[in-house]
Amino acid sequence: ALMIIFQPELRRMLEQLGTNKFTKYFGIEKDLATKTKEDIYKVIIAAEELAKSKTGALIVLERDIQINDIIDTGVAINAEVSPQLLVNLFTPNTPLHDGAVIISKNKIAAAACILPLADDKDIAKELGTRHRAALGISKESDSIAVVVSEETGKISVAKDGTLIADVKEEALRNILIKHVINKRFTRESQKIRRLKIKKENKQNQDEKH
Repeated sequence: ALMIIFQPELRRMLEQLGTNKFTKYFGIEKDLATKTKEDIYKVIIAAEELAKSKTGALIVLERDIQINDIIDTGVAINAEVSPQLLVNLFTPNTPLHDGAVIISKNKIAAAACILPLADDKDIAKELGTRHRAALGISKESDSIAVVVSEETGKISVAKDGTLIADVKEEALRNILIKHVINKRFTRESQKIRRLKIKKENKQNQDEKH
């Protein structure tokens, strides 16, 4: 049943991967960049489905700063990212539905993880523990957290200590691609270019000698 539910959205999003101009432009780590973008689309599909049913959820995408201490608070999953699994993990009254799911290194690393909570003064009173936890992890690391409210079904994103509330599908996609993919692979591209220039300079010096 879940495959039938997700099929149109999954096809629509994944078919866009064939036109990944970013990796073609930089010419680096095409497989990893494409996989990361694919994972982002799967997170979005899951978030939208969870929002429709007003199922509370908290999904954390690890970036540069590793959050192994947070991962260790939950139950290890180490599975490929899929919208079906994400939805199942947050199904009410199941063993792992409470807490956060952590996505690390293109895997669902763990579920039912405990996150640090932001202070009450940092967040609106009408928002609950999930939003405080999302804001808390975004303050203590560079991770991005996607929250689905079980009261309203609205999706929010926490990044860099800021909570962006009531995010629609397109905005969510733009935020995650910009701050997960573009940031990561732009930095990798710059690193590779610096190494290439350093290597060329060394070769020129060797030729002179």
